[in-house]
Amino acid sequence: MLAPYRRLFSAEGSVGFTATGFLARLALSMSGVGTVVMVASMRHSYALAGAVGGSSLAATLITIPLLGRLVDRYGQSRTAVPAAIWSAAMSAALVLCLAAHAPTWTLFVTNVLSATAPNVGGMARARWAEIYCADDERMHVANSFEQVLDEMCFVLGPLVVVGLATGVAPEAGRVAPLVLTLAGTVLFSLQRGTEPPVQPAEPAHSRTPLTNRGLQVMMLVFLFTGALFGSLEVVTIAFTDFLHHRSSAGPILALQAVGSALAGLVFGTLTPRGSSTGRFLTGVGGMALLMLPLTLADGLWSLVPLMFIAGTATSPTMITGMGLVQELIPRAQLNEGMTLAVTSLLGGSSLGSVLAGWSVERFDAGNGYLLPVGAATLALLTAAAGLGRLRAGVSAPEAPALPETTAELGRQSS
Repeated sequence: MLAPYRRLFSAEGSVGFTATGFLARLALSMSGVGTVVMVASMRHSYALAGAVGGSSLAATLITIPLLGRLVDRYGQSRTAVPAAIWSAAMSAALVLCLAAHAPTWTLFVTNVLSATAPNVGGMARARWAEIYCADDERMHVANSFEQVLDEMCFVLGPLVVVGLATGVAPEAGRVAPLVLTLAGTVLFSLQRGTEPPVQPAEPAHSRTPLTNRGLQVMMLVFLFTGALFGSLEVVTIAFTDFLHHRSSAGPILALQAVGSALAGLVFGTLTPRGSSTGRFLTGVGGMALLMLPLTLADGLWSLVPLMFIAGTATSPTMITGMGLVQELIPRAQLNEGMTLAVTSLLGGSSLGSVLAGWSVERFDAGNGYLLPVGAATLALLTAAAGLGRLRAGVSAPEAPALPETTAELGRQSS
């Protein structure tokens, strides 16, 4: 089963950028949980913790598209390192404001300003596209591997954060990701051999991908999917606290990511069958269906298997969804289209985090899982209602694009 993944890493430099980029990607999975745990522990309010955590995610709606354009224009290294330095500095300021009992507004300001951590996962995918742009089979394996790697980060991240926050100090769970962001980004940027070269900009298309009706559907589905992820994180932390097992929040959240990672690992070895739109609708339906049993959890031991099962539909759905976005968007606009999709996910996660913090503060934490179930249901209804648009977008002929050189494809995918 692992043979396709072994062949993937036969390319020179692939191990280097994957290993170094993992550190920065791990930091991304730690920052949100670390902020929620730190603020909730030191200010004793899940509503405030969810709002502060969500504010940073909301800021990425601006920073991620901007950073993506800067990467296209100036290259990965020249853009990522300064962005990581700024993010680490503002994260440190957030920790200091909490420790110094600064006014609440300073927590929002510093956390928003820290939202410049570069999307190393996107830059890694661009490097795979640079290496395997002409090999569809290996690109399917590469995309699956990248999703599995994301899930691995979300397995380890909450574990490390909760362990540091409960075993060392609440602030430790937020200090660790700021260090990893800086170190991982710098080490990744030093892997210059696989960095896609900067290409001169050419106005291939006059209209923004936002006018693409299929992409509009995907962005709305991803908005609700992100709300599922954001609310699930906050609700799980609050529910384990309600059960007097706060230290179990990290392992419990990790179970959902473990289920997703294992499913994605297997999915990468399979040959996709049927239409991409049909596979995507099936995946979203599976996510909604497998989230529903979480509402039956009445204790820690019942939550454990249900969280694992809930994660098994996530990776296949995200792998298929990101591939569908690539089908809907002309190659010359691929970077902008993928950025908009990721931005929708992050925006939804921000919304879910805020709503979950408000919900568990005012209602029984045991009923909190109704929120991610509701978000998954809305994602399914949106995908089903927009299926016609998606099919039309996939079957439509692609607009003229820039020459399909290896370097250009790598640049667009960043």
